[in-house]
Amino acid sequence: MPNPGLLVLFGSQTGTAQDVSERLGREARRRRLDCRVQALDSYPVVNLINEPLVIFVCATTGQGDPPDNMKSFWKFLFRKNLPLTSLCQMDFAVLGLGDSSYAKFNFVAKKLHRRLLQLGGSALLPVCLGDDQHELGPDAAVDPWLHELWEKVLRLYPILPGLDVIPPGVPLPSTFTLRFLQEAPTACSEEQHAATTDPANTPSELQPFLAPMVTNQRVTGPSHFQDVRLIEFDITGSRLSFSAGSVVLIQPENTDSHVRRFCEVLGLDPDQYFTLQAREPGVSCPVQLPQPCMLRHLVARYLDIASVPRRSFFELLACLSPHELEREKLQEFSSAQGQEDLHEYCNRPRRTILEVLCDFPHTAAAIPPDYLLDLIPRIRPRAFSIASSLLVHPSRLQILVAVVQYQTRLREPRRGLCSSWLASLDPGKGLVRVPLWVRPGGLTFPKTPDTPVIMVGPGTGVAPFRAAVQERVAQSMTGLPCASPGNILFFGCRWRDQDFYWEAEWRGLEERGCLVLITAFSREQEQKVYVQHRLRESGPLVWELLDRQGAFFYLAGNAKYMPTDVSEALTSIFQEEGGLSGPESAAYLARLQQMLRFQMETWA
Repeated sequence: MPNPGLLVLFGSQTGTAQDVSERLGREARRRRLDCRVQALDSYPVVNLINEPLVIFVCATTGQGDPPDNMKSFWKFLFRKNLPLTSLCQMDFAVLGLGDSSYAKFNFVAKKLHRRLLQLGGSALLPVCLGDDQHELGPDAAVDPWLHELWEKVLRLYPILPGLDVIPPGVPLPSTFTLRFLQEAPTACSEEQHAATTDPANTPSELQPFLAPMVTNQRVTGPSHFQDVRLIEFDITGSRLSFSAGSVVLIQPENTDSHVRRFCEVLGLDPDQYFTLQAREPGVSCPVQLPQPCMLRHLVARYLDIASVPRRSFFELLACLSPHELEREKLQEFSSAQGQEDLHEYCNRPRRTILEVLCDFPHTAAAIPPDYLLDLIPRIRPRAFSIASSLLVHPSRLQILVAVVQYQTRLREPRRGLCSSWLASLDPGKGLVRVPLWVRPGGLTFPKTPDTPVIMVGPGTGVAPFRAAVQERVAQSMTGLPCASPGNILFFGCRWRDQDFYWEAEWRGLEERGCLVLITAFSREQEQKVYVQHRLRESGPLVWELLDRQGAFFYLAGNAKYMPTDVSEALTSIFQEEGGLSGPESAAYLARLQQMLRFQMETWA
C-alpha cells in the first residue's frame, strides 16, 4: 500500500505525552512516513473520518477524566449519534501514560481504545499502558510496544523501493532555523511581546496575565524541615474567574546562573538576537517567543534545562555528537539495552539536562543552535490549587507552595523549578510580575452550601479546601452566625507549632459554628497519628453524613500512600457503622465515586 501519512495526536497536561509523540514523529520520518504531531485541542476532530493511520498518546487525570486539551475531542467522540462505521477506514493504536498508584490507572487510554473499535477502527495493537511507578518509568511498557508497532506499520505500508529506513545515527533536519541578527533591534522585543497581552481577553497559556506578587510569606516554623510559602497575587483587571477547586497555572523561569552556564557550555552569546523560522510549511513557531528574540530570553523562559532529560534527548544528542567516546556513551543511553544504565545515571539521581551537557562538553559545544528546540523540551506551566475564594478576596489569588528541595547522590541539591523560582521572588524589593492563568481543577463542590462536605487535606493538600470553606461560608452568610456545620475538615501535619496552616482562621470558623475541624499531628506522640486514624475514630459522624445526609467526600494530597489508606478507612467505616460486607463496602465507595460524591485530587 502507498504511504498514507501518520497522524500522532496527544492529550495531556504534562510534557511526557508530547515528548513521546515527538519521538513517534521522528521514528515515523526515519521510516519514510509523512507525519504530523498535534495536540488534540488543535486538531479538527471532524477530520478524523478521513485519517487512515493514527496513533493516540493520552494521559488520565482526576477520577479517570481526560486532560483539558482532550475534553472537546472526548465529548465529540462519545456522541451517541455517531455512526458505528465512522472510522472503518482507520488503522489506529493507543498509547496510555498513567500512574498505577491511581485507582483509574490509564482509564482514558482504555476507554478510548474501546470507543475507536466501536466506531469501526482497526486496532494495530492492544492498548499500551505506560506506568510512571515502574522503576524505568513509562519506557518499560512503551519500548516493546513501539517495536511491535513499527513492525506492524511497515508490513501494512512498506517503504517504497529504492529507499531504506534512515539509521538512528543520522540526524533528521531540525524543525526550526535560528537566523542570528548582526545588530540588536531598536526596541526590546521581549517587552513588546509581554505588552501585547490584550486585557479584554481571558488569560490563557497563549496569553497569560502578568500578575503582581503582593506577598511571599513563609508559613512553616523556622526549625521545620520544609519551606512552605503562602503567596498572594493581585489580579485586579485580569478577567480571571475561578471557584473552589480551580487551579492556577504558573509559567516559571530558569535561574540566571543556569542560563549563564548553559550558554557557556554551548558557546552561545546570551545577548545575541535571532529570528525563528519553521523549515516545513504548516509548522507554527512557539507563540511564547517574541520575534526577534534574545538567546537569554529563549533559555530563561522557554528551554527546560533544569528538567531530567528523556531518552529522546540522548537519541538526538548522540546523532549530533562529533566526539567518538561521548557519542558511544550517548548511543548506549538511548538504546533499549542501556535503559538501566540511563536510569542509574539520570533518573535515579535526577540529573538535569544542563548537568548532562556539562558531562558531555565536546558534544554540547558542537550542538547547532537550530536543534535547540528539538533537543530541549519547553518549560511546562506548573499547576497549584487556588487557596482563596473570590467571594472573600475579590482582587486576590492565593496559593500554598511547598518549596521542593532534596538531596540525591549529586553534590548540588535537587530543586523544583517553579517552587524555587517563586520562593526567590521578593515583592518587597520592587514590582514582581508572574505569568499565570486559571482552569477548573479535579474537584467540584456542591452548588448549595447546606450540602455537607467532608474534606481530608493533610499538609498542603488543605489548600483547595480553604478556598471551598471560604466560598461556602460566604455563600451561606446573611450577616447571621452560620447554621449547623456542613463543613468537616480533617487536617494533618507533623507539628502543631510548625506546619499547622491557617490555624487561626480555622479556629475562628469553629467558634462561629461554620466548621468542624479534626486534626492529626503525626509527630507529637510516640505512635504516629494520621488523618486516616482520625477518620476511623469519627466513623459514626462520617457514616451519618454520607449515608443519611447526602454528604460529599473530598481528598487532596500526596498520592503515595494516603489515598489508599483513606479509602481503606472509609470501607472499614462502611462495614462497622453500616453493617456492610467487604464487597458491599467496596461497591458503596464505587457508587460514591460514580455520583461524584467521592472526589480526589492527588499528586506524586
